[in-house]
Amino acid sequence: MSAPVGWQKRMRPRGGTSLLAHGENMLWLMGGALAVCTIMIVGLLSLVVYQGATTFWPHPIIAVTLDNGRTIMGEQTRSDRFTPTPEAEASWSEETRRRFAAGEAGEKITRRLVRTGNFDVSGTHFEWVDDIATARTERPEWAVVLERHEWGRFYGIPVGFKVDGEKVAAGAEDAWREFESVHDEVSRRFERRYRLQKHDFGRLHAMEERARLEVRDAELKYGADSPERARTQEIYQGEKAALDARAQTLEEEIRLLDETNGRYELMMATASGDTVSIPVASVVRGFPANRLGLAGRLGVYASRWGEFLRDDPREANSEGGVWPAIVGTVIMTLLMSIAVVPFGVLAALYLREYARAGFMVSAVRVAINNMAGVPSIVFGVFGLGFFCYIIGGSIDQFFFAEKLPNPTFGKGGVLWASLTLALLTLPVVVVATEEALAAVPRSMREGSYACGASKWQTIRRIVLPRAMPGIMTGFILAMARGAGEVAPLMLVGAVKLAPELPVDGVAPYLHAERSFMHLGFHIFDLGFQSQNSEAAKPMVFTTTLLLIAIIAALNIAAVWIRTRLRRRFIGGTF
Repeated sequence: MSAPVGWQKRMRPRGGTSLLAHGENMLWLMGGALAVCTIMIVGLLSLVVYQGATTFWPHPIIAVTLDNGRTIMGEQTRSDRFTPTPEAEASWSEETRRRFAAGEAGEKITRRLVRTGNFDVSGTHFEWVDDIATARTERPEWAVVLERHEWGRFYGIPVGFKVDGEKVAAGAEDAWREFESVHDEVSRRFERRYRLQKHDFGRLHAMEERARLEVRDAELKYGADSPERARTQEIYQGEKAALDARAQTLEEEIRLLDETNGRYELMMATASGDTVSIPVASVVRGFPANRLGLAGRLGVYASRWGEFLRDDPREANSEGGVWPAIVGTVIMTLLMSIAVVPFGVLAALYLREYARAGFMVSAVRVAINNMAGVPSIVFGVFGLGFFCYIIGGSIDQFFFAEKLPNPTFGKGGVLWASLTLALLTLPVVVVATEEALAAVPRSMREGSYACGASKWQTIRRIVLPRAMPGIMTGFILAMARGAGEVAPLMLVGAVKLAPELPVDGVAPYLHAERSFMHLGFHIFDLGFQSQNSEAAKPMVFTTTLLLIAIIAALNIAAVWIRTRLRRRFIGGTF
């Protein structure tokens, strides 16, 4: 039986009902906000991936001849349009100024930024080239780029090759053939020299310093005139003599390597017509950019990536690799995670399962929530004052008095940086763990109590396994935030260049007192403190891409562990 007509009219919504009452406008608003956020994130990641992935792709070398007869050679990095200034017009020829005044090029003109390199010769790394003042642009067939250990890149054309000061090849093709025939061998000798200088000499210096500190320790314990101090001094003198003999052997080997490598020089003609002799040992990589095919460009691209991932930085961090920064970032993040998760979980367990509701518990929860809003640099100041100066200074006084006044733990280091970031991310772990514990149904607790289990048995066997996914989520969020923090690290251990890694093959293998490099700080240093900002700009995107990839890899590993724990604990609960 159908409802009465009057009843249907009463149930039908009035024609004047606001759209806001149905909630559809809010649905569209929330969906639009989600779409905008997604587009922004995807756009940011796309920009970083594109800029970072294309940094190491080799570009052709151009030779630009200006209307005043001057020639510039290098790689074009970018172009834009601008309104010429009086200074720019002063560098033009009279004919160019006349054409611009007549309006032939319009109010704005196009200019190109060319990476000219040759800083040791010209004193500049980049130069702007105005198209209106360009007579012609060419791609010389034998234009070569040399990436050097010092002074950055060199652009020119090979004109000869010298061995022991004697010219053995002339012309671009023959000179380049000679360079390629000896460069690999010279590079191996250079790497051998670098290992001797850094590692072998470093070990000798460490052994000598350790023996000297034993003498100092005996002096502090027994007195300057004690037999113990005299005995350790005698041992030190014997070890020092042996170490000095070993150092002389290393110095002789380094001298022979330098002499052998110094025999070879590549003669390069610059765009200005000057001829410069480049030691082959100073060249990291060289290639005739305009003669490379696709396979050759891919080879250079892969070689640059390999260098970036496994070598130390050079040229004020604007070139070379970031291997020390990768190691420092991973080690610091792992130490931070090991420190923050146990304390955060225990604090959340006490607050949720044991503490009675009251003023103190409420105050602690408010303090934890407020900690999440404290600026990160404040944690850095606290870490510097408490961990470095107070805790570290006390450790030095009790255990490393022989090294004073040089601090061991009383300065920034990877341990204090990890603990500082652990404090910074502690609220994330505590809040996430409390939410995960609260989400466990009360009926499961009551069932466990009914079976005779104690409170701790219930927490360990019932509550924690069910809350483990939420706890791991807090761990992942804390790890992601801590790995990307920079401001506190500037005060408690991160440095521009660390001579030693925080981990190595020498006992105790993990050196918690050492300063370290960090990818986030490396990005800051490249972007704001590099003397060659244009050359460092692509490296900023590449290092950012690498940092995102490392954080994503750590997160994926944590998610994988979370999934396995969920299967294990939930599957074995009953």
